[in-house]
Amino acid sequence: MKALLLKYKLVLKFIVTFLGVYTILSILYGWYLNWSKTSVFHPDFITYYVAKHTEAVLSFLGLPAFIETVDNEAWVRLYYNNTYVVRIIEGCNAVSVIILFVAFVIAFSSSFMRTVLFLAFGGFLIYVANVLRIALLTIGLYHYPNYEHVLHGVVFPLFIYGMVFLLWVIWVNRIQDFKTLNENG
Repeated sequence: MKALLLKYKLVLKFIVTFLGVYTILSILYGWYLNWSKTSVFHPDFITYYVAKHTEAVLSFLGLPAFIETVDNEAWVRLYYNNTYVVRIIEGCNAVSVIILFVAFVIAFSSSFMRTVLFLAFGGFLIYVANVLRIALLTIGLYHYPNYEHVLHGVVFPLFIYGMVFLLWVIWVNRIQDFKTLNENG
């Protein structure tokens, strides 16, 4: 048994670290969501600002868009061309995706500074890509409402998760120092 543990030490370290970081960040996010119920930002601070930034992107492109919150709704309404097109819920804010990204990168980390910089860069990139995803989804759903399932359920999840996967590949193949990882592992 000891030989088997030594043989798969790096794999086990990755799994334990990944699950540990993912669990801790998910619990912290759950606490944040409970705390945010008393916040002035509806439904929560991050989701509200994702909606606000999406509105800003559409407006910057010269497209008529605005957001609205309604007290008894757990989402932000996004209007395009004076039409209520999408609702931005907590699950649309990309925090869960960023938590998944962070857990993977930390599980494969070896250099503190390199890891912190990549997490900051990747988290920011995921946030921006998510805002662009929602903006494009809004335009798409306005013009092609019959394709909601394909756009919302297939195309745009592929967009955001594909980008996270690409960041992971870059982290593992280009940025991460495996020689250091193997020597320290």
